[in-house]
Amino acid sequence: MTLSSLPSLPIPDADAQQASAALVSRIRDEISRADGWIGFDRFMEMALYTPGLGYYSGGAHKFGAAGDFITAPELTPIFAQTLAVQAQQILSLSAPHIIEVGAGSGRLAADMLLELERRDSLPDSYRILDLSGELRERQQATIAELAPHLLPRIDWLDRLPERFSGLVLANELLDALPVHRVRWGGEDAPETIFERGVAWQDGFVWDDRRAEGRVLEQAQKIAVEYQPPAGYVSEISLVAGDWTAVWGNILACGALLLIDYGFPRHEFYHPQRNDGTLMCHYRHRAHSEAFFLPGLQDITAHVDFTAIIESGYEAGLDLLGYTSQAQFLLNSGVTDILARTPFEDSKRYLPRARAVQKLVSPAEMGELFKVIALGKGIAETLAGFAVDDRSVSL
Repeated sequence: MTLSSLPSLPIPDADAQQASAALVSRIRDEISRADGWIGFDRFMEMALYTPGLGYYSGGAHKFGAAGDFITAPELTPIFAQTLAVQAQQILSLSAPHIIEVGAGSGRLAADMLLELERRDSLPDSYRILDLSGELRERQQATIAELAPHLLPRIDWLDRLPERFSGLVLANELLDALPVHRVRWGGEDAPETIFERGVAWQDGFVWDDRRAEGRVLEQAQKIAVEYQPPAGYVSEISLVAGDWTAVWGNILACGALLLIDYGFPRHEFYHPQRNDGTLMCHYRHRAHSEAFFLPGLQDITAHVDFTAIIESGYEAGLDLLGYTSQAQFLLNSGVTDILARTPFEDSKRYLPRARAVQKLVSPAEMGELFKVIALGKGIAETLAGFAVDDRSVSL
């Protein structure tokens, strides 16, 4: 994949191109050591997380207007302020502690802590798990700017805790976890399931091999349930399920609150979605060329939320709710929070109203993004799922 093959995308500077070339060389060496083929999950892991070179481990500016995409916390503080309503309830039902996994720029942490302070419900601790040193520095700078008096309350973790009670929060984390790509049959072998991996032929190319192990097992299960047509290509995220299951051993009392874009499995493997959900983001442009400038672009796949609850349930977690982002925010009082800005103050009110509209509109983020909660020891209905809980759809 060359720059000229995607002419509408901005050209990175020389230093960025050099960093990407170094990562290409490293992935190429990995393919060579693996007898000429690696699964796409490994390619995605290296492209995003190779220390110093991967998209989330290098120095590229990722979030906000100057980055590659804008997340909900960057769009408006009202998003975090509304999440604080749900956080307050979960903390009151478990323990006054929060862990945010994959905290981005730190904006969500800063705005939510300020809102919890306003509600006289500050947690005893707010811990962030983010393995990127560059992102840690940015998170510290963001919180120091927006909520300097709360910075001493925040700690950064290097690994998951052995035991935890409280709220675990992850916004747009699951979509960035490595996925396997799978092809069900095709003209060459209608009954065979292939894993679509990566080889090197003067550049990265797709290369299908017979699926094995857990990938084959999960793909066979999907084939029985949904009978994908011959040649159907999609993703299977074993890592996201494994990540969820780990919390079954860690969480003593509390909830995981996960926000991401995706579908229940019956929608994820819809016949019309025959080339999967893989998507890349570069300078606010979305495209599907996964091999373009490794290390400089985000690579994501939609979340199979049925897989998340299956893994969580097997690990001892209860499903506490599942709904659209729009319904979750409305249930949690987003309109009341918006109303704290006087309508007459149009310079402040109108931009906030437009941002809220983007968060809840079905044509924007409201329907594509979902919210799921899993937990232990929580018997009370969570506020964010009080109306239009879609758990039955999973």
